[in-house]
This record gives sequence, structure tokens and C-alpha cells, in this order.
Amino acid sequence: RGYAPYYIIYVMGPYARPIDRIGSLMVIRAMSRIGFLLAVGLPVISLNTLAHHGDAGRYEETITTLTGTVVALQIINPHSMLILDVEDEDGQRVRWQAEFSNATSLGRSGWTTDTLRPGDAVTISGRRVRSGAPYINLSERARIFKLETCEEVYRSGTTFGTPPDYPAPDCVP
Repeated sequence: RGYAPYYIIYVMGPYARPIDRIGSLMVIRAMSRIGFLLAVGLPVISLNTLAHHGDAGRYEETITTLTGTVVALQIINPHSMLILDVEDEDGQRVRWQAEFSNATSLGRSGWTTDTLRPGDAVTISGRRVRSGAPYINLSERARIFKLETCEEVYRSGTTFGTPPDYPAPDCVP
């Protein structure tokens, strides 16, 4: 029978043949190391590709525009976050979170933690979460403007997502 390694697995694959039965488990010998690696590796790779999610029904389709002050910028994976304070209709400060591109894409676009700093006044446009929570998605049809310079520092569709299909908000430096 040679010196081939033995593996205990639950499912028989095309690269294995039965050797012995132990209870409900089947002891099999891998026909090749490549076959075994494919049998184990492909499901793991598939799990990683399924990890990313869609947002079907999670966000409103209408665009919400907010003006506020940056509290923090977190350039992280899988999604970066912009935390800002926005004044509501009653004059109360509300802490909003804006989710957008991943760290790698932002880095390729030239973003650093100095792109937006705490205290910067910004106007953001994106899709608000349907639950009404102070949370907005900036990956589809979205923009971020730095009010001090009227500079558009972010626009969806440059690395992924759908670009904005509406005019930029008025900006007076």
C-alpha cells in the first residue's frame, strides 16, 4: 500500500478512494497531495468570497446630505468609518457614522489619516440606513466635501460602487 498519508474525512471526494470504515467515518487515502489541497482549500477560499455582503434593502435609495464636524477617521478593513457630529433640527448634536471604502482602496486614492482631521467641517452625501439610525453608507452615489476648501475629497465610483448622479452641494469657503 505504500507510504501515502491517511486522512479521516466525512465526505468522499473525486480525489480519494476508500480504504477502511471506522464507525460512520470513512478513512481514505488521498490520491495526490494536490487533490487533498484542492478538496480542503477550495471550500476555505469559497468562504472568504462569501464573506462580503450586499446591502439589499438595508439602505434607502434616496440621497441624504449632512453637514457636520469630523470627530474621527478610521481607515480600516473591511470598511473605513468617518465619525462626525451633525446638528439636528432641534439644535442637538447627533453623532453619525459614515461607512465607506476599505483601507487599501483609500490608500491607492491617496488618503491618509490627515485627509480629514478632527474638527474639519464636511458635507457628506450618501444613503442612510433604513432603520433611521444615524448611519450612512458612502459606497454608492456618494460624496465627501471639505467645506474649508470646497474640495471633493471622496466620490464613490472611483474604485468601486456607483458614482453620484446628482449635482454637488453648494459650497462657500
